[in-house]
Amino acid sequence: MKNIAIASSIAAVTILSACTTAPVKQSAPAAPVMQTVGVPANLKAPVGEVLAFQMAATGVQIYDCRANKDAAKKFEWVFRAPEAELYASHDSSNVKLGKHYAGPSWEANDGSKVVAEVVAKADSPDTSAIPWLLLKAKSTTGSGTFSKVTSIQRVVTVGGKAPLSGCSDFQLGAETRTPYKATYYFFTAN
Repeated sequence: MKNIAIASSIAAVTILSACTTAPVKQSAPAAPVMQTVGVPANLKAPVGEVLAFQMAATGVQIYDCRANKDAAKKFEWVFRAPEAELYASHDSSNVKLGKHYAGPSWEANDGSKVVAEVVAKADSPDTSAIPWLLLKAKSTTGSGTFSKVTSIQRVVTVGGKAPLSGCSDFQLGAETRTPYKATYYFFTAN
C-alpha cells in the first residue's frame, strides 16, 4: 500500500512539473481589421495596386473668402487646405500616427511622407459631407509608413463642407475652419 502511495505521489509530481515547465505557445497579436467600404467605379485604385493600410483623419477643412473668378461682385468660400491628425481608427483613445495638411500631404510620425493629387471625385453618400476622392501619389519621402504609397482613397467623409453663407465683400480674406472626419485607404504596388 505504501508503494502505491509513493508511486501515485511521484506520478502526480511528474505531471505537475511537466505542466509548469512546458513551454506555452503564444499566438501572434492580431493585425488590425481593415473595414472597407464600396466605392464608385471612378474611385477604384488602379489595377496592380493593393490596399496596404487605412487611417482615420479628424480635423478641419480650411476655406478662404474670395471674390468669384467669373463675377467680381460675387464672393465664395474657396478651399485652401486640410489640417487633420491621423489615427488607426476614429476611436478617441488611439495614438496619433501622423498628420494631413496642404499639398495634400500625409506625414507619418516616422517622418515618411506622401504628396498626392486628386484624379477623381464622387459625391459622398452623406450630402452634408465633402466628396470622396481618389488621389495619385506625386512624391514620397522617407523610408517608413508612406514610402511605398501609390494611391489614396478618401472615403466615409463626415462634415467638412464650406459654409453656404457668410462670405461677402465685408469678409473678403476671412478664413473659416469646418470640422471633418474621413477614412483614408492607402494603396501600394502589388
